[in-house]
Order: sequence, then structure tokens, then C-alpha cells
Amino acid sequence: MNQGVDLQQVDVIVLGAGIIGVATAVHLRLRGLEVALIDRRQPGEETSMGPAGIIARNGFCPEPVPTDPAILLDIALKQSTALTYDLGTLIKLLPWLRSYVRHSGPQGALAYARAMSPLRAAAIAEHHALAPKANADRFYRKNGWLQIYRSKQSFMTGERERHFARIYGIDYRECEASDLASIEPGLRSEGLSGVYWPESESVSNPAAVTDALWRYFIQQGGIFLNGDAMRLTRRRNAWWMPAMRKDVSAPAVVVALGPWSADLSARLGESFPLAVSRGYHLQFRPSSGASLSRPVMDMDHGYVLSPVERGIRLTTGTEIAWRDSPPNPVQLASASRRASDIFALGQPVPAEPWMGSRPYLPDSLPVLGASAKFPGLWYNFGHGNSGFTFGPVCGRMIADLITTGQTFADTLPFSPLRFVSWK
Repeated sequence: MNQGVDLQQVDVIVLGAGIIGVATAVHLRLRGLEVALIDRRQPGEETSMGPAGIIARNGFCPEPVPTDPAILLDIALKQSTALTYDLGTLIKLLPWLRSYVRHSGPQGALAYARAMSPLRAAAIAEHHALAPKANADRFYRKNGWLQIYRSKQSFMTGERERHFARIYGIDYRECEASDLASIEPGLRSEGLSGVYWPESESVSNPAAVTDALWRYFIQQGGIFLNGDAMRLTRRRNAWWMPAMRKDVSAPAVVVALGPWSADLSARLGESFPLAVSRGYHLQFRPSSGASLSRPVMDMDHGYVLSPVERGIRLTTGTEIAWRDSPPNPVQLASASRRASDIFALGQPVPAEPWMGSRPYLPDSLPVLGASAKFPGLWYNFGHGNSGFTFGPVCGRMIADLITTGQTFADTLPFSPLRFVSWK
């Protein structure tokens, strides 16, 4: 305990105030628990500030591993917009990448689809369960999203995803260029094909949704404090966390630190094979007469164009680089050029390009559940590029587990125990 600093006892400490941590804190507070939410920055200022804002009803497969020789050559020569890398980081991640490839095959994809389908089915409803309470309804759009393809070959790479969509009864529409022009007249759709997912939703301001949920948490009596999660300690059968204005102790703590979660778990002596990819966004004013109604993803080049409150947000594909290394503007510049092929981007909105990190496990499943080593320690991280989609539903699941020990979906596939003897 810091000398001369007050100590506040609560039921649960939640570390990390992105969409995952904030939603977890809200759900715990709604169940009547005293909750302290702690982050080094303001809520939503890290990874949750930058996504395209898609709440995807699809997404039943791990992100595909490129196998086409031409694509692999582009990646090797750093000509790919979808995937770029820092060589030193890539070499260090080779064991992790081998494990990812192994778990992305047919059996791994089936296991992933079975585990994630209940969460996908509940994700939109859980957003809408919280949005009215937080006065965030105005940010939501119920008009789906588009995936576009530039060749028949690339279109066929998405067949596994569509296969599982058919199994789980998810509506989608395969589109030719004329269909795309009808759905999104602002696209230059000649020569393109696509898939329209009408059951998905999106938001016009992802950061504002997180902020609204945080404000609702505070209105309901929740506590927010700034503090460094790496200072968490366990003392006398309780968790202690020094913050700027007071120390906090609780019998339970939830680690929802996204790409920083493994740093804390490793310091505590519990290891997870977490890898981090980076992504960027830049916002543009659309050219005169050009508009989008929903997010559009270029599946060949990995970027997304999403209409947001200040214009059109361009989010990039994957950069494999050390999480804390300086930003690399190359991928964002390349994605901007590719995006200009299909949409009339105007001038960038005056602001620095944003960079964020996405946390991944080799089996592509999040870590959701109780620590294998420490009583009262819970994990909720590793959601890849779907953290915004899963924030409310995974927040509900952790709150259920802490308060009742049960939740609506099988959590065994997400258990931290699966990494005790991980190979």
C-alpha cells in the first residue's frame, strides 16, 4: 500500500478500459458488485479507438494463411497491402506461426467455428442490450457489410467461410459488379465481385460507443482510476492495485488488457502464447458525390473502408512488428492507393494516422475464464481483430462466471487451462 494513500475495497478490479474491459465492468456492476476499472489512459484510447466498427455475424474461420505463390512472393517482397512484416519480429514468431498454421487447418477451423458460433449468435443482441442503457443506440447501423474480391481466385478463398455460414444459417448474398453498384453506388465496382452480409451491423464511432458504456458504468456507481496494471500484486488472499488517487483491493481481478495481457500474466508467472499484430487507420473526407452506407472490405488487399462520423475511415491489414516499435507509414500509404481504385477518397482529415495492436492466440480463440494458477484471477483477452464485436458478449460471460459459475455458452474451448501443456 502506498504510504498516505487511501485504500478502497471492492468486489472486482477490472484491468484495461477498452471495449472488452469496459463491457466487463458494466456487466459486473449491473449484477450488483462493487467494481474498480483501472487503465493507464482514458477509456477507449488504445486499441478500441481504431477499429472499423463492424459487428460481424459471420466470421467462423481463423484468418486464412496465404498459400498462393504470387501472394507469398508479394508478402516476401513487402508489396502486399494485406500483410507486411518486420523481419526480426517475424523470425522470433516462427514457432508461433507454425502453431497457428497447424490450428488453422480443417480440424482447427471446425473447432473454431463450433466454439465461436454461440458468441457470434449473441454478439449483436448483447450490444443492443447495453446500447440503450448507455444512450449509444444512435451509433448503430443495421445494414450489413460488404466483402469485395478482385478475382475469381480470391473469391474462392472465401468459400470456407461461406460454407460455415450455410451450416449455421447465416444469410449472405453473392454479388456481381452490378449488385455491388446497387448496394453501394459510390464504389467503382467494374470487374469486382463480392459477398453482402445483411445480418451484420456496424457503428459510426467505435470510440464513442466505448466512451458511452464507460460513462454509464460511472453513472451506475462504478469507479474508474488511472494506474499501471503491471503493479498488481497479491497480498493476504486479495489482489492489490495502486492507482493515482488511491489503492484498491479486491478478492477478484479481471485482466482485459488486450495486447498487454500476456505481459502481466508473465510477470505473475503464468505464460500465454500471445502474439500481437499491428494495424493503422486514417480518415478521409469523401470526394464530392461519393459516399458509403456500410463498411467495405477489400479481401485481396486487407483494408476496410468504413463510413464514420468524420468521413471515411481506412483501416489497414496486418503488420507483423514488435508492438511498441515506431509506426511504419508504408502499409497505410499502400492501402490508400489501393482503396482509391474502388472509391473516390478525398483529402485526409487533419489528424495523425492512428496505430493500434491486436492480440492473437495460435488457435485464434480468446482466453476467457479463471486462471489455472491463482484464485480470483480471471482473463478476458485475445479476441484478435474482433474485440469490438465481442466486447459486450464476452463481458457478460465473465460476469456470469464470476457471479454464478455458469454462462450461456460452453467456455471450455476458451479456458486458460488449455495452455498449461500447450504445443
